[in-house]
Amino acid sequence: MHKDFLPGLQVARLLESLVSRKRLDPNHAKLFVSILTLPTAWDNLFHMTMILSLLLILIKLTICLTALAVLLSYTVAWYERANARPDLIERRFTSRGVCIAIWLLVQETGCLLLTIIIRPFGWAAVKLPKAGQSGHPPIILLHGLFQNRSCLFWLQFRLRSAGYLQTISLGTPPWRDMESLTESLVKKVDELRIKLKVDKVILVGHSMGGMIARNYVQNRGGATHVHGMVTLGSPHHGSKLAPFAISPMGRNLLPGSEFLIKFNSVAWPEQAKAVSIYTRYDNIVLPAESAKMPGAQVVELDGMGHTSLLFHPRSLQAVINAVNQIAS
Repeated sequence: MHKDFLPGLQVARLLESLVSRKRLDPNHAKLFVSILTLPTAWDNLFHMTMILSLLLILIKLTICLTALAVLLSYTVAWYERANARPDLIERRFTSRGVCIAIWLLVQETGCLLLTIIIRPFGWAAVKLPKAGQSGHPPIILLHGLFQNRSCLFWLQFRLRSAGYLQTISLGTPPWRDMESLTESLVKKVDELRIKLKVDKVILVGHSMGGMIARNYVQNRGGATHVHGMVTLGSPHHGSKLAPFAISPMGRNLLPGSEFLIKFNSVAWPEQAKAVSIYTRYDNIVLPAESAKMPGAQVVELDGMGHTSLLFHPRSLQAVINAVNQIAS
C-alpha cells in the first residue's frame, strides 16, 4: 500500500477506492486532495507574480527613460534659448517660470508615453476611404521621424469630426530616405485621387512628415494635385538635435546643411497654399523658429512641446482652421 501511495493519478484512485469502501469520509478525501495540490497552486501563483513584477519593472523603466529623454531635450532647448536671450536667465526661478517648466515636462512626457502605448495600432494596413463620403477634400496625414500612423489617430478623429471624413494617415518608415518616402506619397496621392475621383487633396505633416509633404509639392510636381499643405512642428531650417537622429535623414536636417540650403532656395508654388504651425517651446526642433516655413502663413503657439502638438486642443484647432482656410 505504501508503494502505491504516490502523488497524481494513483493518489486520486486510492482515495476514491477508500471512499467507495466507506473507509474514508468524502470530506476528508477532498481535504487530502487540496493539500496535495497546494504546492502546484503556489508554483502557479509564484510564476504569475514574477511575470507581473517584470511587467511592472518594464513599465517603470519606460516611464523613466521617456521622462529622461524629455528632460534632456528641454535642457538643450533651454540652453539654446538662454544663449540667444540672456534675459531669460534672470526669470528661470520665478514661480511662473518653474510652473511652465514643470507643465511642459509633464505634458510632453505624457504625450510621448501615449504614442508608445498606442504604437502597435499603427501597424495595421491603411484603408482608403469610400467615394462620396464627404463634401470636403481628402486629407493625407504624415507622421514624424521614429513615430508611426498611430500618433496621428487623434488628429485624424478631430478632422473627421470637423467634416473631413476622407482623412487617412500614411506610414513613413525612418530607415528610408526622403526621396523614397516622397515617392510613396506620390503613389498614395494618385491612388486616392483615382479612387475618390477628385483632382486635389490636402496634406498635413507633423515634424519630418511636413518635410516629405513639402518635398512632394515643391520639388516633385505635386502642386497641381494638392489644394495646400499644413506643417506642424516641421524642421524647415533644420534642428541642432539632428546629430542624435539615427536615420539616413538625420544629417540632412543639420542647420545650414547643403540639403536644407538647396531645399529652401526653391520657391514655393503660388497655386498651393501653405500654413506652418509651430510652438515656441518645441523641444526637438531647435531653435524653435526653425519650424517656420519660408513663404507660408506662420501660426505661432505656446504652452506645448513637439509631441504635444499632436494632442493639444489648441494645436488641433489650429490645424482644423488651417485646413478650412485651404479648402475654402
